[in-house]
Amino acid sequence: MTRTRIEGLLAAFPKLMNTGKQHTFVETESVRYVYQPMEKLYMVLITTKNSNILEDLETLRLFSRVIPEYCRALEENEISEHCFDLIFAFDEIVALGYRENVNLAQIRTFTEMDSHEEKVFRAVRETQEREAKAEMRRKAKELQQARRDAERHGKKAPGFGGFGSSAVSGGVTAMISETIIETEKPKVAPAPARPSGPSKALKLGAKGKEVDNFVDKLKSEGENIMTSVGKRSAEAAKVLTPPINMESVHMKIEEKISLTCGRDGGLQNMELHGMIMLHISDEKFARIRLHVENEDKRGVQLQTHPNVDKKLFTTESQIGLKNPEKSFPINSDVGVLKWRLQTTEESFIPLTINCWPSESGNSCDVNIEYELQEESLELNDVIITIPLPSGVGAPVIGEIDGEYRHDSRRNLLEWCLPVIDAKNKTGSLEFSIAGQPNDFFPVQVSFISKKNYCNIQVTKVTQVDGNSPVRFSTETTFLVDKYEIL
Repeated sequence: MTRTRIEGLLAAFPKLMNTGKQHTFVETESVRYVYQPMEKLYMVLITTKNSNILEDLETLRLFSRVIPEYCRALEENEISEHCFDLIFAFDEIVALGYRENVNLAQIRTFTEMDSHEEKVFRAVRETQEREAKAEMRRKAKELQQARRDAERHGKKAPGFGGFGSSAVSGGVTAMISETIIETEKPKVAPAPARPSGPSKALKLGAKGKEVDNFVDKLKSEGENIMTSVGKRSAEAAKVLTPPINMESVHMKIEEKISLTCGRDGGLQNMELHGMIMLHISDEKFARIRLHVENEDKRGVQLQTHPNVDKKLFTTESQIGLKNPEKSFPINSDVGVLKWRLQTTEESFIPLTINCWPSESGNSCDVNIEYELQEESLELNDVIITIPLPSGVGAPVIGEIDGEYRHDSRRNLLEWCLPVIDAKNKTGSLEFSIAGQPNDFFPVQVSFISKKNYCNIQVTKVTQVDGNSPVRFSTETTFLVDKYEIL
């Protein structure tokens, strides 16, 4: 069929329709139009007159069931946005003018194009990465042993003894990136350098650029670099950027929460880990003390770094080195204090989620509400993810505070709330969809906050000599490691 012939048939269809009748087909001398109204749109199947109309109606129904798999709403702009996805799915239903014997589940499988070779490739690469990490740990142990041997023989030890792995992190990171790149990237012969003038082009050869190039290569191949847990942490890095005016003494206060609740109430487990990281960029501020204020009333367990004077911290809530003559390391992040809270006390839950699915005939009415129990917090970019049954189309949204996204590929409904704080501490979502109550669990929550859960802050920084105050900056982050309602 020529393009003009197809355009002519489509142009004739609106003129042939008769809205007063209940028929879902109309015939001309040469063709039959079988159609189905879909809100403001029509799904039209053009066939020859000797085609079996019962089979055509069944094919039309399958076409119409495919649409909600890719489009959240039956609107023209939504159809246009997902036109190629729909074409690929339609191509699985009809091939060379004949109906294929497929169902909705098979169409979903075919269009996903799951590849065994790709799984093998990923497994091989993960094995190579694990081997590289094991090699990195072995090298790190060798470097630490060499440092201890040097100190034992009275020689100057490289780096700052005993404070984390900051002294070896540069070499280790470079070794990991080189190992992965050697195994994954084909070696490309370097292009001849241009002899003329200065250039603003990117310089090749830097270690950081190698890692970036490797990540970009994976992304170009369609790899999803972020894991389900790391996704929110990566987004947090975008939202919670460091202060523009970082002082010479800079503190990072980071907390991560892992929480599991039952759908009928009850906190199964809640675990929170926090740490204060110190970064000094000026050598003249390397001998300092941090004044810590702990207003936590929940029984959090504190632990200082082995090189920190524990007695000074216990009696005066100050963080300083055991040997006041020594200095903190320069230009590296040093963990000086960490804390941990583990509980099953329901009143400690920062954000409660109540999900009530109730069966109503062939469908299920789902009501979800949240409540911020810890009113001192301000949660940003909150996403409450509800699983949906597959093959039943998009949910019908009733009332909603905030916005929603329907991921038809992964069968998820994401309830998005930009801010939850004391002024916006409660909200609800109602929707209906075919399914059973168990289909809507586990509910998962992710958020970011610039205020920490355990009220532990650095209030002042002073120098060891003279006790004079030092200007400092603070960056606070509260992230989700796991937050599930089972």
